Amino acid sequence: MAEKFTDEEFAFLRYARFGSLPERVKLEELVALNETEPAPDYSDLAYDAKERAEG
Repeated sequence: MAEKFTDEEFAFLRYARFGSLPERVKLEELVALNETEPAPDYSDLAYDAKERAEG
């Protein structure tokens, strides 16, 4: 049978294992991300490299 821990005991166990948590990020510190085009397939890269090598 598993032990039942209280919220305070879980908080202590998390602190003992991971230390203190970093400060929460403020909304004004968040940065918007821009989507870019997906990377080309490896087959495309290999084809381009072969073309450049042959001249």
